[in-house]
Amino acid sequence: MRNAEATKVRILEAALGEFSTYGIAGARVDRIAQTAGCNKNLIYIYFQSKEALFATVLQKNLSRVNEEIPFSPDDLPGFSVGVFDFAMAHPDLMRLIAWFGLEQKVDGPTERGVSWGEKVAALKKAQKAGQVGTAFPPNFLMTAIMTLATGWTAANPFGPSLDPEALKRSAAIRQDIAQAVRLLSASNSGGRKSGPGSAYPRARRLH
Repeated sequence: MRNAEATKVRILEAALGEFSTYGIAGARVDRIAQTAGCNKNLIYIYFQSKEALFATVLQKNLSRVNEEIPFSPDDLPGFSVGVFDFAMAHPDLMRLIAWFGLEQKVDGPTERGVSWGEKVAALKKAQKAGQVGTAFPPNFLMTAIMTLATGWTAANPFGPSLDPEALKRSAAIRQDIAQAVRLLSASNSGGRKSGPGSAYPRARRLH
């Protein structure tokens, strides 16, 4: 059993590299098997199909995001820079997500939709409590936060390709992202106080 589990781990690691490079359609199971050092048939025994393997790899890595970057409406700027740091440190995952969005040949992981719904619900509750501004609906606000936080990854068609020097000033980008999120989510009373872990000043009121 230990050997089987170790083999599965190697397959998933090899599949992440293959899928993030070639997508679902371009990926080859024989290359994954060669990289993982296993028999090609084992992949089908463990995961049934290439599409199912892709879905497993995607879910496994998205679960890491939820575990390593806790979400709280109390500190949206802190959350956004946490996502930025994670995305920049894991370009293979960002390419994997981009391929999934482009090809849409497998069902998205159920947990991804559940996690998104929980974040949106938390934002809606915080807006009703006056902790987060209501200038934008929670779904839009969550989308804007994630878009800003991942805008400088290798998979994004704008940030790095149009501004290749940007990554030399990543600290400034982090601050800009945090400030943008703070302004987008500022409460109607003139801006929220920074939550725990947020090293940025209070936003000024927008007029």
